[in-house]
Amino acid sequence: MILYPAIDILDGSAVRLVKGDFDAKKVYDEDPLDAARGWVQAGATHLHVVDLDGARAGNPVNLEHVKRIVDELDVPVQLGGGLRTLQAVEAAIDAGVTRVILGTAAFADSDFLRGVLRTWTPERVLVSVDVRGGHVTTAGWTETTAVTTTEVIRDLAGKGVIQLVFTNVDRDGMLEGPDLEEVRRVAEAVKGSLIYSGGIGQLADLEGLAGLGEASLEGVIVGKALYERRFTVPEAQAVLDS
Repeated sequence: MILYPAIDILDGSAVRLVKGDFDAKKVYDEDPLDAARGWVQAGATHLHVVDLDGARAGNPVNLEHVKRIVDELDVPVQLGGGLRTLQAVEAAIDAGVTRVILGTAAFADSDFLRGVLRTWTPERVLVSVDVRGGHVTTAGWTETTAVTTTEVIRDLAGKGVIQLVFTNVDRDGMLEGPDLEEVRRVAEAVKGSLIYSGGIGQLADLEGLAGLGEASLEGVIVGKALYERRFTVPEAQAVLDS
């Protein structure tokens, strides 16, 4: 499994939210590039970047910061946040990201999703399934739908999506660990690859995910626990490699 340190950009800084609440933020680095550089120097081989301003606005806002990260650091970068049109996805690809992460638009606009998958191939496209209370959330985690996780996964697979990010919003930023049975159910429903995000707080949480032995579980996104120095990048990757 791959460790993906998270760099969430809000108002030009690297921050972390609690349960997706924009009013409950903590700034960890004034420059997102400094945060990204620190994780790569510590041994990270991949980075997960979210344009929180873009997620809220509905279009990319921080591509300049993303391009600086991509240009300076020789690791694959995946980007989400506000990618709701073909033009926005093209701008992200032009900024140098390896994979784009689609959220709201993937559910709301089937033509858009098909267009992205056709233009850039499914291998470069992740769809983010963000869940609160067992139901999918959209619009930068500000709206909760009546759609369940399994319904969405089944629907997306039918449209050609082969890579998913699953986030339990209720656990995001809480450092209380994942619901392993929930992750197992989601991983078993996914026919392609899955990256988990939400609530990682200690190495035991990573051990639990690795211990599931689910073939579809490709990696895990970790934010606050790394910023709060609950463990290091090498310690985390060693657990995920075991």
